[in-house]
Amino acid sequence: QVQLVESGGGLVQPGGSLRLSCAASGFFFSNYVMRWYRQPPGKERELVAAIDSVSGSTNYADSVKGRFTISRDNAKNTVYLQMKSLKPEDTAVYYCYAAVRDRFGLQSDYWGQGTQVTVSS
Repeated sequence: QVQLVESGGGLVQPGGSLRLSCAASGFFFSNYVMRWYRQPPGKERELVAAIDSVSGSTNYADSVKGRFTISRDNAKNTVYLQMKSLKPEDTAVYYCYAAVRDRFGLQSDYWGQGTQVTVSS
């Protein structure tokens, strides 16, 4: 079955860096767009970054452009989110997401369990 497992969250001071990882299994990873979302406390989940399966093209939320970098290693079935110049407003639970089609063509949404990122001095 499809599994997405995030890691790499933690407590970091403002201006610091973290790298999140999402290990995927149960589907043909290199065929799918991968996305990172986050949910700040008391707010709705929002899209942070996405990376295409074939071209590797990326896009970002305006709030993280120039600070965050999404990348993928198809040989390791892993997507990463490198976060730099972190701000307190980046504090959130970060989720890995993929929309995967089964052999019948039915698409389902898959989320990881989330990893907490706290930016505080």
